[in-house]
Amino acid sequence: MSFEVVSHESHGGWFEKRFPEEEERNKIIDDWLVQKQRCTVGYWLHERLYQLADFLIKPNTSLLTVGDGYGFDALYFQGKGLEVTATDIAGSFLPLVKKRKLISDFSVENAEKMTFSNDNFDYVFCKEAYHHFPRPAMAVYEMLRVAKKGIIIIEPHDPLSRMPVMLALRNTLDRINPRLLQRYWKNRYSFEEVGNYVFKLSEREIEKLAMGINLPAVAFKGINNNYYALSIHQALFEQTVGDNSPVYQKIKRKMAFHNLLTYLGLMPSQVLSAIIFKILPDESTIQALEEQGYIFYKFPPNPYLKTS
Repeated sequence: MSFEVVSHESHGGWFEKRFPEEEERNKIIDDWLVQKQRCTVGYWLHERLYQLADFLIKPNTSLLTVGDGYGFDALYFQGKGLEVTATDIAGSFLPLVKKRKLISDFSVENAEKMTFSNDNFDYVFCKEAYHHFPRPAMAVYEMLRVAKKGIIIIEPHDPLSRMPVMLALRNTLDRINPRLLQRYWKNRYSFEEVGNYVFKLSEREIEKLAMGINLPAVAFKGINNNYYALSIHQALFEQTVGDNSPVYQKIKRKMAFHNLLTYLGLMPSQVLSAIIFKILPDESTIQALEEQGYIFYKFPPNPYLKTS
């Protein structure tokens, strides 16, 4: 079988392999609802990513979530009053979340070839799923196809794109021996157990993609969300946000340190939120983006193409 067929089958069956019993899957949903209600540190870290798309929360806005395996992305935005459809390549959790009336609608979809018509949703939201896709560029084009106004992709930031010294060092060492840096940069060629290469996102990558298909604008915002905490993973879902939580205080200190390094230009943000607009947003949307800390880029028109 071809790479894409093997990869899609592997991704589609991942939840069934990890959580074979419906009881296990319902427990995951129950645990998330408890974390949301208690505002645990783990939920707060996810919510900080959801809030990167708060600019689009307006009446009568329709949203498609992509790679939303548990349906939790849709749950957040539906709670904000949006008309949301959740999608994922696996149909393990979404029917259960819909059955419990936590989301209104879902569809089992391959992000690289969705069944929706063109311009079917106002926006498409894809959080921490791009790096799971076997062929992410194809998924981005599909998200743009079904979106009317734009798409939001939230992913780990590609460090090389913002660290010219590191890039220069890589280029120098690669000329000497392409395998030399690999001894120290262990995740240079990183794969997940499910079989995909782990992609990261950069501003320049998104900018070129958007300009290449004659789109009008993009916007970017980076934040540090401290994905270091594997050693305290369980505590993230037990302790709540507040002064009495040692985990919360530890993460806040690390965030402050990383924010300083980012401000000084010594390291990129850990997370990049990239918005690609299919149509030029109105002034109120641009203002809302800038108030949230986004940098908005309006592209010059292609002088050689006349489009309506």
